[in-house]
Amino acid sequence: LTKFDGFTHSPWEAPVILSYKATEVRMWHLTSPMNGYARNGDGDTLLFIHEGHGHLWTDWGHLQVEEGDYVYLPRGTMFNLDKHTSDGFCILTIEATNTHFTLPDRGLLGPHAFFDPALLQAPVIDGGFLDRQKDDGEWKVWVKKRGQVSTVTYPYNPHDAVGWHGDLAPVKINVRDLRPVASHRYHLPPSVHTTFLSDRFVVCTFCPRPFETDPGALKVPFFHNNDDFDEVLFYHAGDFFSRDNIKAGMMTFHPSGFTHGPHPKALKKMLAQDKPMTDEYAVMIDTRDPLDVGERADAVENKAYVDSWKTRD
Repeated sequence: LTKFDGFTHSPWEAPVILSYKATEVRMWHLTSPMNGYARNGDGDTLLFIHEGHGHLWTDWGHLQVEEGDYVYLPRGTMFNLDKHTSDGFCILTIEATNTHFTLPDRGLLGPHAFFDPALLQAPVIDGGFLDRQKDDGEWKVWVKKRGQVSTVTYPYNPHDAVGWHGDLAPVKINVRDLRPVASHRYHLPPSVHTTFLSDRFVVCTFCPRPFETDPGALKVPFFHNNDDFDEVLFYHAGDFFSRDNIKAGMMTFHPSGFTHGPHPKALKKMLAQDKPMTDEYAVMIDTRDPLDVGERADAVENKAYVDSWKTRD
């Protein structure tokens, strides 16, 4: 997905990779500071920062963001991104269309499993945020509603807040702060890695964790059909132990009913791994409804992926 040509200031012009009535997944390349603000009236937005670091400006104040950050933006948040690095940002955007993101119920594990909610960082109204209010130039806001974009123009910077109060705000957490659930005798299903929950889909995160140590325990994912969910995996960083020839920035899409599991080379290590821990960061999106593939996704599709489970003599 990092091979898409071009960049756009507005996330609403970024190519749609996968979508259906309850979500929209895009890959957004931003190589210069946004020259306006974006606002999503269609639902909550989750940004996953695959590459880049810089400043996120919101109605609530300022957040510094970096590679590996999940950034949750409530519906209606007006935001602007300003990069630090010369290469800019590469961002996976996930929309909860006409609904919200919540944190999953961890059940017997308790509310602090996987990550402590106290680690969620909210924006602050700092000197940098207040300095931007002195800009008396023209600012455009690109508002998306019902899948269409309108532009509102202000003769001043509309981020003019001096304070806020309440329990609704953008927040961020980095994948390095996640503490995955593990078992020494049983390969746990991906649902234990659920990070964010929406009405019709979940967002999970695979992070480095110890391999199972019981000699008889499976140490790779089991083969499955996903009869109830479409499965999407975005590979962020590391060595993806269940896949062959997968690199950072790639995405796999396994529609419901498509039998899949570890690739042949990975399957050889199903009972004995050559290192003590996994070394991967990946974002998984499981949707209850079938996903449609975006028109521009065809330009970066690996047509041979469907044959990648075939053994080669």
